Amino acid sequence: MNGKSLPLPERIPEKEVMDEEEHVLAYAGADFSVPHEMFVDLMEARFGRDIEGLYIDLGCGPCDIAVRVARRFPRVFIHAIDASRTMLSEAEKIIDRNGLGDRIRLFTAKLPLSGQEPLSRFYDGIISNSLLHHMPSQALFWQSVEELVRDGSIIFVMDLYRPDNTSLAHGLVEKYSGSEPKILKRDFYNSLLAAYRVAEVTDYLKNTKLSFLTVEKVSDRHLIAWGRK
Repeated sequence: MNGKSLPLPERIPEKEVMDEEEHVLAYAGADFSVPHEMFVDLMEARFGRDIEGLYIDLGCGPCDIAVRVARRFPRVFIHAIDASRTMLSEAEKIIDRNGLGDRIRLFTAKLPLSGQEPLSRFYDGIISNSLLHHMPSQALFWQSVEELVRDGSIIFVMDLYRPDNTSLAHGLVEKYSGSEPKILKRDFYNSLLAAYRVAEVTDYLKNTKLSFLTVEKVSDRHLIAWGRK
């Protein structure tokens, strides 16, 4: 037990951009294969394998998700964006190693994307993993998504799910990142505290143009929001 367990009725926001070199290198070198493979498995289960077109990956990090999506869905091309130039430098190496430079383009950008060419446009699909909880508010994230979709666009967002109390948060950290560097364990804990719950996301979306999205908890630490406009 890590001290007294405190309830988490409200999220505790954390830093939006991950750009320190030590931080980026630790993140890029960590093993996220299980949740990242779950991302593409869940995406395929909901939309099939025949999806195609130009997608945008919001908060791509080192691009492991984008690479997995490109491999699984060979007719998908991706604009991958992140606010950290240092993170994108690592992403470029991963893309090159996988021979996907012709299908994944990197852009340094922050939400919202209005006026940022060539990103200020409609996409056939919007994907995002673990960006929502980094944003100052749900509104900024979802309003940015609204600006990118048209009829027929696919949306698939996965993020962390905030546990009921700090004791559960510490337990999840030890269960899933016990062997990772301290900096990653600290970030995982802070991210869990900053994450949303299904009801919070659903309540926000019901009064937006994205009310068609389905929000569901898919693991002890993840939720997804998905649908086709």
